[in-house]
Amino acid sequence: MVQSYSYRPILDKQRKGVYYVTNMKNRIEGGFNKVEGLVKNLPGYKGYKEKEVRREADKLLRVKVARTLEEHRQRLNSILVTLTNTGRLDLLLPLDRALMRLQLLSDRVKTASYGYAGLFDAVKVREAELEALYNFDAALLESADRVKALIDAIAAATKDEDVLKAANTLLTALEEINTTFSKRQDVILETPSV
Repeated sequence: MVQSYSYRPILDKQRKGVYYVTNMKNRIEGGFNKVEGLVKNLPGYKGYKEKEVRREADKLLRVKVARTLEEHRQRLNSILVTLTNTGRLDLLLPLDRALMRLQLLSDRVKTASYGYAGLFDAVKVREAELEALYNFDAALLESADRVKALIDAIAAATKDEDVLKAANTLLTALEEINTTFSKRQDVILETPSV
């Protein structure tokens, strides 16, 4: 059975934009059994459980983003195969580069850290940092939509020059997204502690 996702706006105060993302945190909390529902309100355990729920929500969000990027990569690969079969080999190099960068981005999103900090780590990850990390990852959905639009432009292009131009635009965008994703760890370090 396929579950439908409910969406709610998340206000990212740093960017002053509204992003619609799956409300993973509420879905996770809604799945608690009776014992978890009772125990989550115990002093000491409540804060621990809230952090775990935030980490799990971020993980689920990143899995969704990675899956979306993988779908875009497969679509780009099918475009590459079509161009190969029609003998338009001079267009393959930039598209192959874009394919590799998209694979890199997808892998990085899948394997990004969950926001854990050990007991004796110098930097403690608190709720504010976890929320900032979630919002950062939520913005990746917008980036995935941008990638889709650029791949649509490649698929719609009929002239070789237009395909090359769209491929180079995609390469530039993927480089920007990868560079932005490299700053993900800074979100934890720059978020003021409450």
